[in-house]
Amino acid sequence: MDRRLLNAAASGDATEIVRLASEDPALLLGTTPQGNTCLHIASIHGHEEFCKEFRALSQSLPPLMTAVNADGETPLLTAVTRGRPALASLLLWCCNDQHLSEAILTKDKHGCNTLHHAIRRGYRALALELIEAEPDLPKDVNINKESPMFIAVMRNFTDVFDKLLEIPDSAHTGAHGFNVIHAAVGNGNSVIAKKVMETRPWLAKQEMKHLRAMLVLLESFLNIVLMLPTVMQRAPHDSNDDEEDTSKEKKKIANALRQHQDIDVTVLNNAGNPVPDDTASSGASAMDRRLLEAAVTGDAITMQHLVEHVTGVLCGSTPQGNNCLHISAIHGHQGFCKDVLALNKSVPLLTAINASGETPLLTAVTSGRVSVASVLLSYCRDQKLSEAILKQDEHGFNALHHAIRSGHRELALELIATEPALSEAVNNKDESPMFMAVMRNYEDVFEKLLEIPGSAYGGAWNYNALHAAVRNGNSAIAKRIVETRPSLARQEEKCNQNTPMHLAAIWNKIDVLRVLLQHDRSLGYVLSSDGSPLLNCAAYRGHAGVARELLKHCPDAPYSKRDGWTCLHQAVWYEKTEFVEFVLGLPQLRKLVNIQDSDGDTALHLAVQKCNPKVVAALLLHQDIDVTVINNSSVPAAWKLYGTDTNAKTLNWNEVSMLMLKSDPQDAPSIYNLLKHTKDDVTNLSKKDIKSLTQTYTGNTSLVAILIATITFAAAFTLPGGYSTDAGNEGLPIMAKKVAFQAFLISDTLAMCSSLAVAFICIIAKWEDFEFLLYYRSFTKKLMWFAYMATTTAFATGLYTVLVPHLQWLAVAVCVLTGLLPILTKAAR
Repeated sequence: MDRRLLNAAASGDATEIVRLASEDPALLLGTTPQGNTCLHIASIHGHEEFCKEFRALSQSLPPLMTAVNADGETPLLTAVTRGRPALASLLLWCCNDQHLSEAILTKDKHGCNTLHHAIRRGYRALALELIEAEPDLPKDVNINKESPMFIAVMRNFTDVFDKLLEIPDSAHTGAHGFNVIHAAVGNGNSVIAKKVMETRPWLAKQEMKHLRAMLVLLESFLNIVLMLPTVMQRAPHDSNDDEEDTSKEKKKIANALRQHQDIDVTVLNNAGNPVPDDTASSGASAMDRRLLEAAVTGDAITMQHLVEHVTGVLCGSTPQGNNCLHISAIHGHQGFCKDVLALNKSVPLLTAINASGETPLLTAVTSGRVSVASVLLSYCRDQKLSEAILKQDEHGFNALHHAIRSGHRELALELIATEPALSEAVNNKDESPMFMAVMRNYEDVFEKLLEIPGSAYGGAWNYNALHAAVRNGNSAIAKRIVETRPSLARQEEKCNQNTPMHLAAIWNKIDVLRVLLQHDRSLGYVLSSDGSPLLNCAAYRGHAGVARELLKHCPDAPYSKRDGWTCLHQAVWYEKTEFVEFVLGLPQLRKLVNIQDSDGDTALHLAVQKCNPKVVAALLLHQDIDVTVINNSSVPAAWKLYGTDTNAKTLNWNEVSMLMLKSDPQDAPSIYNLLKHTKDDVTNLSKKDIKSLTQTYTGNTSLVAILIATITFAAAFTLPGGYSTDAGNEGLPIMAKKVAFQAFLISDTLAMCSSLAVAFICIIAKWEDFEFLLYYRSFTKKLMWFAYMATTTAFATGLYTVLVPHLQWLAVAVCVLTGLLPILTKAAR
């Protein structure tokens, strides 16, 4: 579709349409990647005046009215599904005027025609108008075998039902073998049931059997629910192909071996292993110790002295394969390197590689010696040693990779200017210099790399430079990439099969998304390999701003996966309330409210299953919501409350059940049965929890109670002060008249009785009577603390009465209390 035509249709500019049609009538027949014509786009946005202008364009009107988009919708269907009943009425008049029955009777990919959608969304006047205009509409059923009459009865639309019943061949079936009689019984609408039997007597006898079955179904509702499978299963993402990865790794190993074989025989021994000691046989010699020390310290004078007196001394290497240039580069001795190269201008010193596959230039860069690397680079350039500059180490990194990764931007620019072919190499992880530069937001390095036609752009796991720009939110770099290499915008990374567009939606990079869409609007229609559109990715994270920007450029952007899972399903399932409200508030997406996925679930089904009252309330407030939709398991949305026993213990479950009851009072018996069944389930679970906790608590409590009872019982026979032997008072306590002794006696008795009571209660608890266990723990805890306090009081008053003559009591009390405190604390918990 021409961009001018799209903008005019989206904004409702009728004057522009007339002008474009006068220039080129064929221009009006252009479509978006989603298959929408300008009339579809205008219907989505509800531009009535715009559509009226088409009545004057009689030549273009028939093909536009009959055109179908990717969802199988004509403009008339689009107007109905997007909640534009007035516009739909206008388009219906145009179809009648042009005798375009085909456009009126067209069904979408779910098998629903305009009458299905009009009734489901509550447009009763439009439904009556459609029936009057095209009597064949009531004869169609959708892929779930639902007829317009069945939907009308489910919604209790008596006027629409009466019109449908007047058509002799109008269909009457519903999903899963249900029919209008079932729907009428379910709603308790005896008037509709009576009319069906009176107007179609041949149907009465046939449906009586089903009517009795439905009554039985309503009476034994709970047993039916128990047999319904309500657990959704989603196919996991496809795993990576192991054979492909193995083949790729073998290819990398083969390339590495060939690379080593082209250099020298000794290099074959450097793939992770040190250089062998017998290097003389391969033409290499050990480095002179004095030269090694001079290279480490940067002593150029010693080096020059050795060159004068020892033939070939500079050609020696360490067991690790490093020559004097490698060693001096590691330590950053720029002057030493210059002197070596001035004395020995032979190529082997600059092209020699160590055990890590590094030339002196690579060693200088990896060691962070920028000035030394610049000197070595100039010598390689002067001697035209491209091989030394392009050399990659054992991990596949060349000098440019290391310079960018280490942040040496000036050196990176110098390397690119000297040897542009460096930009074409990738390391063992498939990372290119451009990818690294964009990951670090080095725009100057990136610009230089982008100027090279053959520069690589890939990253690890099939990421590319545009993925990296999206990650950093760098819209400037993203714009440059998509202008010069547009194919990168559609490339998927290997991990989750996301394109840069999908990552922009997931990571909420609105600026980058805007730049990409401004350059190429068709990117808004890109689907991932698993069929995920951009709106679903935005819904997954709840990024309403991303969706708003996307719809601004692509008003008919795809909204569902191949299994019918829409962005509204996605937002509801992941409880992104803000995104749900955004979708519900956007007229062009209002058709998503009642769309069913491959399991037949609408967004309301998922919201109820999630027990999210905010989302459920938002959906129920939408004017197009249809609470009577049943899924492929014959389950309406309210029944999703069944099986959520964990959530049933929360207030959310009760709130959702009340919302569903209020939205569909006809389903009250079913919801009440669900409430009762779930309450019983929760009670049974609570019984198990209480019994399990009681076993642990009873064991600890009974042990402490017996200890206290034993101590207090013994204390009652070993009274403080002993017994009197005086005449007339034989056997009586000596300190019986003291207040402290009397307090001791009372508290000791109370402690013994209460601890014995606790022990007795613990024995009863073994019976596991549920009603008893509900109050058992709270009561025994209080009684146990009372026994402990009484015991403490008894010992304290007893010690007070005989503090001096009976110090042994003090030691006993301390020992007992020290031993009891940890046990009491554990029991209290």
